[in-house]
Amino acid sequence: MSDTERDVRPPRLVVGLSLGAATLATLAAVLATPIGGAVVGLSVAGYGVGLVLRSPRLLSWGAGAGAVGVAVAAGSGGGAEPLLIAAVALVVGWDVADHGLSIGRHVGQEARTRRNIAVHAGSAVLVGALSAVVVYGTYVAAAGGQPVAALALLLFGAVVLASAFR
Repeated sequence: MSDTERDVRPPRLVVGLSLGAATLATLAAVLATPIGGAVVGLSVAGYGVGLVLRSPRLLSWGAGAGAVGVAVAAGSGGGAEPLLIAAVALVVGWDVADHGLSIGRHVGQEARTRRNIAVHAGSAVLVGALSAVVVYGTYVAAAGGQPVAALALLLFGAVVLASAFR
């Protein structure tokens, strides 16, 4: 099959995992504060449209909307635990979607990629969970009554650090 005949959309598994992660992030953020959850919910639309249009920029806008939503929820006094879950789910959803766009461009939607996607998604979840544990442990040990916004800044630092190793 030539490149012009190959379906370059991301694999269906990627779409499901990415949108599922964004939905989990939204639900977790709604538990923290409804207004923050509503803003995080924009990430579902951003990821969906980004995957359909195969646009990394739209994926990034969806992730940015989610990050703003987590910040709004943190600033509104949302609980640390649901915000950590929301943040990790947002990053996992974005990472899986971005990886799926790359797979679609390189081998197409119909290629056998389930194992590759599963390993990539599992690795993203593992890194996110470990980052969340470190951030939460630091928050519990050092917060001493500090606002949840301090947690959001710590999480942002963990995401930047994890991205640097990518």
